[in-house]
Amino acid sequence: MTADGPRTVTSLPAPDGLPHAGPDADSSVAGIAILLIEDDPGDAMLVREYLADSDLDARLQHVGTLAQADGLEVQPECILLDLHLPDVRGLDTLRHVLRRWPNAAVLMLTGLNDAATGSAAVLAGAQDYLVKDQVDAAVLARTIRYAVQRKRVQTAERTLRDGRLQADENTRLQRGLLPRPLLTDAAVTVVSRYLPGQQRSLLGGDFYDVVQTPDGIVHALIGDVCGNGPDEAALGVGLRFGWRTLTLAGLRKTDRMRLLEQVLVAERPHDGMFATVCTVGITPGSPEVILLSAGHPAPLIITADGAYSAPITYGIGLGMAPGRGRWRESSITVPAGAGLLLYTDGVIESFCTDGTRLGEDRFVEIATRLASIEDPNQYIDALLADIQHADAGRHSDDTAVLYLRWTDNP
Repeated sequence: MTADGPRTVTSLPAPDGLPHAGPDADSSVAGIAILLIEDDPGDAMLVREYLADSDLDARLQHVGTLAQADGLEVQPECILLDLHLPDVRGLDTLRHVLRRWPNAAVLMLTGLNDAATGSAAVLAGAQDYLVKDQVDAAVLARTIRYAVQRKRVQTAERTLRDGRLQADENTRLQRGLLPRPLLTDAAVTVVSRYLPGQQRSLLGGDFYDVVQTPDGIVHALIGDVCGNGPDEAALGVGLRFGWRTLTLAGLRKTDRMRLLEQVLVAERPHDGMFATVCTVGITPGSPEVILLSAGHPAPLIITADGAYSAPITYGIGLGMAPGRGRWRESSITVPAGAGLLLYTDGVIESFCTDGTRLGEDRFVEIATRLASIEDPNQYIDALLADIQHADAGRHSDDTAVLYLRWTDNP
């Protein structure tokens, strides 16, 4: 029988820390691709015979030098490596192989009965160290099998660890990109909630922000980039940053819209991407509120008696017809003790228990039913809980809400 001939698979006891070998475990290491790097033809023949006499299902390829190995396009799962080759000698051989095939289980084969060298090889990354005259078919097969299993476990653990680190970095990055209200007036209460459409994300295409300028006016923004992928999230962050900068620079609301559209057009990855935006200007102590909408739903006015949509003049969304948008401010009067609820269309596009979309009218009904809840945080949580319970996870769009209340509103 040759190394390429048929093989049988049997169960062998696994060492501590590894899964016990059984039919499933053995089949997981069936057909192992082995690369033998050995310059001695006699030793290479012994390895081939050992594998042929063992129960290991393997495919063996043999080269005599490291240079020949580098020329191969194979991706072996296990490499049997002679420590002393004609072109490279010692642990440099091992280091080179580990760099060349980082996912392979490397076993050192040498005639040197040197425990120190063996320990150094294992510390350098080898799975094991075998002395040639102490190896037989059973030992070689068992060592290869467990080396491959260990390497697979190590690779899986490293992949999982790297994935967790990447996820942690992404989480920190996304948290850093979420807005922090810039307020100096303690009389203004801001409650926000953000529910990205993608479960593993903290950030989507919806965006919001609140800043207070030196003149005391509180400016609020809520917007929605069409879609909910990473491109939309990046564009939403850019628009929020742009709006905050333009607001703090003192530009008028209509000028901000025009410049925000220029930012969107410059940054969007394709011409079909657009955004809807609604901005609010509040002067604490005054019932007057200035609204501006670029295709975005009107805020709800929340009073102790109920909720209703604020009257607003709509303009087209940003990027729908670049350079041709005309946005007009709307001045409204907010009753004493009332608040403003800004939201994205992810709220009204969620599903009801009957399978239909929630829509603006039923959203107003829910907001009215819960309006007796005085605490702003509890009110928003109850509102979203009611909507999410009916939706039952069927809706996948981003959802953002921004609730503003100012206590000294006469």
